[in-house]
Amino acid sequence: MFDWLIVGAGFAGSTLAERLAKVRGDRVLVIDKRPHIGGNAYDRHDEAGLLIHQYGPHIFHTNSQAIFDHLSQFTQWRFYEHRVLAMVDGQLLPIPINLDTVNGLYGLSLTEDQVEDFFASRAEPAAEVRTSEDVVVGRVGRDLYEKFFRGYTRKQWGLDPSQLDKSVTARVPVRTNRDDRYFGDTFQFMPLHGYTRMFERMLDHPNIKVMTQTSYQEIRDLVPHRRVIYTGPVDEFFDFRFGKLPYRSLEFKHVTLDQEWFQKVAVVNYPQTEDYTRVTEYKHLTGQSHPKTSLTYEYPRASGDPYYPIPMPKNAELYKQYEALARATPDVWFVGRLATYRYYNMDQVVGQALATFQRIQAGEPATREGAMAAGG
Repeated sequence: MFDWLIVGAGFAGSTLAERLAKVRGDRVLVIDKRPHIGGNAYDRHDEAGLLIHQYGPHIFHTNSQAIFDHLSQFTQWRFYEHRVLAMVDGQLLPIPINLDTVNGLYGLSLTEDQVEDFFASRAEPAAEVRTSEDVVVGRVGRDLYEKFFRGYTRKQWGLDPSQLDKSVTARVPVRTNRDDRYFGDTFQFMPLHGYTRMFERMLDHPNIKVMTQTSYQEIRDLVPHRRVIYTGPVDEFFDFRFGKLPYRSLEFKHVTLDQEWFQKVAVVNYPQTEDYTRVTEYKHLTGQSHPKTSLTYEYPRASGDPYYPIPMPKNAELYKQYEALARATPDVWFVGRLATYRYYNMDQVVGQALATFQRIQAGEPATREGAMAAGG
């Protein structure tokens, strides 16, 4: 008899498995449909011996000392500040938009004070900010919106920014200085030996058993267990009772080139041209020294593995129906991106998992109001 059946071996499931086994001494079975642990953060060495991210680049960043300290139990770190360029009008320019972006794109030599005036003179503030288009056009104007955001968003989401919730572009800052870092968080690091190694250490406990290539539907009635932590799609748990929750998916094409470097930074976005949205070169992330280089091209897709919940009002309403079912389901805790239909960063998922563990320790029931969103 297992005390816990944990569905999903990504950040949410692995964080909770380790805490339940180590702190409580509980017996835990972790299952995952994929043939590996680590969820979307899974990385591996390819045929050339280069460490690549199977499901596109995962950059760890957080402002939480507690989350950073917790994960530091399972990995050493490599300091890394993420920088991204965008191919716009034939030029590689910094994204998020900053002073150098504007000066490079328009052939100007503005100062920090002048670029704020530049943005203000072109901004078209909306009476009520509701959509992603409202956010960007209201901050930097229509031309920069068209060049950097609209095409990328259409590819990524299959929708125009005017159809998407404001949260999609509100995540991306606009800067008046020359700071070209993609993130501004206090802690910006990569696991020194990769994410998979970190997950292996997290799950290396005598009270934890891991089974990959195993689905919840196959095993739920076969293996005795007392309680469930579910990190998969919430609509799938309830057999799509109200219909499927919409997601965007991705297709990844991994390529190895017989040259040392391909691009100046880890990620280059393509908002105007090409079918793919971005190209990642992993040696920038890992610090690996190698005569060859490996890349990943990302192609957004309407179907496939669920990656991004689509933030639209009708989808939020559909999720609320599943959320009500989940809260009424005893002894099942719903944790993580797919189970709560939210776009969480990796550190937020860890934070949600640690908050869930604290509620379990406090003896709170899984059906408590608001339990599903805690820690987000």
